[in-house]
Amino acid sequence: MNLSIHHTFLPHHDPEASLAFYRDVLGFEVRNDVGYENMRWITVGPAGSGTTIVLTPPAVDPGITDEERATVLEMMAKGTYATIVLQSPDVDETFHQIQATGADVIQEPTDQPYGVRDCAFRDPAGNHVRINQA
Repeated sequence: MNLSIHHTFLPHHDPEASLAFYRDVLGFEVRNDVGYENMRWITVGPAGSGTTIVLTPPAVDPGITDEERATVLEMMAKGTYATIVLQSPDVDETFHQIQATGADVIQEPTDQPYGVRDCAFRDPAGNHVRINQA
């Protein structure tokens, strides 16, 4: 098999704030921006990469219950619902560039006991964004 990651989904509750974070702070390209009624799906990704992130309204599956939807929104607010791990050749420089934008810092660059140097932020929806040193 020859598999690669095409896209993944992260929820958002404010499409403009999420767009500003992924496009303006992280420098991702906007590949698609689709609205339907009061919802919006935005597809972003690193330049030159086929991998994309679809920023999606949370819990829009028609089969989800109101209780499940409330749980998803509660977990998003706590920053415990979704995580994405990105990679940078210089995590310290990347950290300082992102921190300078006022992004919500979870962890400054740290050498982890499992052999990775990384840092972490929350995006405007509360999603956990970790960045590993390449």
